[in-house]
Amino acid sequence: MRLEIVIRYTGFVLLFNSLFLFISALISLISGDSAFVPLLFSAVVAVLIGVFPIIFVPPVENIQNDEGLMIVVSGWLFSFLIGTLPYIIWGGPFTFTNAWFESVSGFTTTGSSILTNIEALPMGILVWRSFTHWIGGIGIVVFMLAVALPSGQVAMILYRNEISSLAVENFQYRTKKTLQILLVVYFGLTVLETICLILAGMNFFEATTHSFATVATGGFSCRNNSIAYFNSPLIEIIIIVFMILSGIHFGLIFVAITDNFKKIWYSPIVRYYIGAMIVGIILVSASIWNDIYKSFWDSVRFAAFQIISVGTSTGFATADTNIWPGFSKLILIFFSLQCACAGSTSGGIKVDRILILWKSFTTQIFKMKHPKAVVTSKLGGTVIESALMEASVLYIVLYLCVVLTGSLILTLTGVDTMSAFSGTVAAMGNVGPGFGQVSSLSNFNMLPDAAKWVLSIVMLLGRLEIFGLMMFLFYRVIR
Repeated sequence: MRLEIVIRYTGFVLLFNSLFLFISALISLISGDSAFVPLLFSAVVAVLIGVFPIIFVPPVENIQNDEGLMIVVSGWLFSFLIGTLPYIIWGGPFTFTNAWFESVSGFTTTGSSILTNIEALPMGILVWRSFTHWIGGIGIVVFMLAVALPSGQVAMILYRNEISSLAVENFQYRTKKTLQILLVVYFGLTVLETICLILAGMNFFEATTHSFATVATGGFSCRNNSIAYFNSPLIEIIIIVFMILSGIHFGLIFVAITDNFKKIWYSPIVRYYIGAMIVGIILVSASIWNDIYKSFWDSVRFAAFQIISVGTSTGFATADTNIWPGFSKLILIFFSLQCACAGSTSGGIKVDRILILWKSFTTQIFKMKHPKAVVTSKLGGTVIESALMEASVLYIVLYLCVVLTGSLILTLTGVDTMSAFSGTVAAMGNVGPGFGQVSSLSNFNMLPDAAKWVLSIVMLLGRLEIFGLMMFLFYRVIR
């Protein structure tokens, strides 16, 4: 592996981050807040570090697969570091550990926060915090394809490292066309939601930051009480619609818009995705009606928002789910594990793999009944290769192992069992809120520093879908 090539393309990632740091600094200057110097200094540092390898390392036409993987992981890690800088310089609640946690949570679109008073932050910091979401949502899926590798073949391999192999079939285009589709859908959803939220009563700043968080399925809000601050059914409906859309494979959305809208519903993955959330809403609504909310419609309203929020790994909140009954909490934990579709900005195991797991189970039962039969498993008319089926089952097992391991380590740091387990589930799925100390209207500030570092690693494992980070860490061993 040529380390200099990895460093060169990581420099492009830093330059990309510097652009958004400069924009944040400009907004800070216009608003006259105290974040201008920290943001400007961070932007300059990002430019200086990023430009040197680009100048001194000559470009190459071909990059190997392992180099591409290292570029992706290095891009994430250096983005975390540069994202930490403005927080540390500005100060306030941002120790190095807290700044690192907030940066990792932003870029991985997890949405967990150490902030107890978000509204006390200057506008420039809030803008940068929202930008980390937006960069993270599109950064690896789109930006790395654009700058990491000139080879379309290897770029597509990077793309497959980001999402499920099953999701790639929905893109029947070359890499350049795929990149254009992702950009159009991502930008289009962001702009459209911003307009809708402004019409619903948010100001431009609120609408933009919440659109960034929704489309990136991140969950950072500029308000202490998240979406509950607005207490507006119309705003909640708009955000629900865009959370659902942002959890669908972007290729399917593009095809639905440009060809036939019904094609979205032809997908068994989307049907299960929507159907599972409807069932979850019904069950939770029934569970919290009378005990928590006397009004049936309030039960449906709050259940729907919370189920869809965690079921798309967005993490917004309109209610304190910490006081909900255990039955409702377990359903929310299930959706925090599963989340939305591959090929979207959502985290979690993905509904694709859940369906493949079910197909694997039914296939195995059929083979036990008919040992000599040749069984072909299909999903939406597409044959599921045995290698993909095995990889999906293995991923789910590893995913749950990470959750268990992370939970055990957190309890060793003094975190209570519910907070440790739900917090690890939320970090691994890039969901945001858990229960206990880290509930929907609380934060992660009270956790020990050691726990924050563990959760930071778990967030990255979830965002890179385990294998990417494992290959990066154990490259010398596995090659």
